[in-house]
Amino acid sequence: MKRTAYRLTIAAAMAAIMAASPALAEEVRIMWYSDGNEGEVMQDLLDRFMADNKDITVVLDNVSYQVVQEQLPISLAAGEGPDIARVTNLKAQAEHWLDLTPYVADPEYWRANFGGQADWMRPDGSDAITGFMTQLTVTGGFANKTLYEQAGVEIPGPDASWDEVVAAADQVAKSQGLIAAFALDRSGHRLSGPAVSFGANFIADDGMPAPVDDGVKAFVSRMVQWTEEGKNLKDVWVSAAGSTYRAAADDFINAQIPYYYSGSWQIANLATKIGNGFDWVATGSPCGGAACSGMAGGAGLLAVKYTKVPEAVGKVMDYLGSAEIVKEFSERTLFLPAHKGVVEAGNLDFQSDDPNVKAALSAFVAASGKIAPNASALSAWKWANAYYGALVTRTSQAMAGELTLDDAYARMNDDIAEQVKQAGQ
Repeated sequence: MKRTAYRLTIAAAMAAIMAASPALAEEVRIMWYSDGNEGEVMQDLLDRFMADNKDITVVLDNVSYQVVQEQLPISLAAGEGPDIARVTNLKAQAEHWLDLTPYVADPEYWRANFGGQADWMRPDGSDAITGFMTQLTVTGGFANKTLYEQAGVEIPGPDASWDEVVAAADQVAKSQGLIAAFALDRSGHRLSGPAVSFGANFIADDGMPAPVDDGVKAFVSRMVQWTEEGKNLKDVWVSAAGSTYRAAADDFINAQIPYYYSGSWQIANLATKIGNGFDWVATGSPCGGAACSGMAGGAGLLAVKYTKVPEAVGKVMDYLGSAEIVKEFSERTLFLPAHKGVVEAGNLDFQSDDPNVKAALSAFVAASGKIAPNASALSAWKWANAYYGALVTRTSQAMAGELTLDDAYARMNDDIAEQVKQAGQ
């Protein structure tokens, strides 16, 4: 009897210890990538959440953007993955996102404040609440003001053409002995705003992908020519295969190129790493014959429907999507918020002493008003990533001399058609 009582006592004690142990807290894993300091900011916010919510442990898995782009889709296709993921490939993976409607405290709050971009992140025709944009972004250029001044070259204005912008950057590069005039991120998304500016339209009347048109060809042929002439930094594009992303931020930060085409998400990165090394400015998007358009976009924080802890996921998302947290995250990361209430309040205090930062943010806000309608439509289009992947893969092969331009255009159409076929449509 004594032994039995002892065992029961030990069992009861162990049960009490286990019940109080943090190990039994529900675990929520977030797959996260960063362009600047946002991973550090997010970890701080999550630490505060966990301090107030002992029953939930949130693990922030910091990975490269390449992992999110290439490995996450494989996991999702297998019915696996993290509980929450930060992604830019929103619409094409919409079938894998969890409808948070039953799990958030106030669905109407989500619809009112994040409804403007909700269609970017859910299946066509759905009214699901799947997540929110951690920031809105606009693609556009950056110029090393110091290098232009040293070369005695004026930075082209907001209505300058792509040809004029590249010509001016080439003058600077030759004057200062730089390795190239400019770089554009190795990204189909980054190619798309300029292509639209030259008249490209990716979406056919039936909503399916249109064949590569003269607008696409006008900009891609320029990129290939500029690469052959040594004006475009070739390494950015030929150092990777397929649709692998490669940013050229470090080349700009290290003052190896005077002009860089990327987007507003780079502001914090540039401010942190350049410091007082040189003065830089945001320039908007150069013009083609049809528009002076960049691309709207951003990263979304999406709940994954394969999670085993949807209630905990809903609680984490409610916290991260709250007005005060969105505001703080935006101020500390120098991102443009996607929360309607935060934007309308208009009292954002971006936390930077760098005089280049607020001017750059203002420039991108102005550039957002120049986004062409057929560029805006791509954010909620199912086949956007199929088009982007084909553009970057085949353009880089043409730059490397592996394909002629005509072959590259034909392969782009084949690649897109194959993506549609694999999707069963």
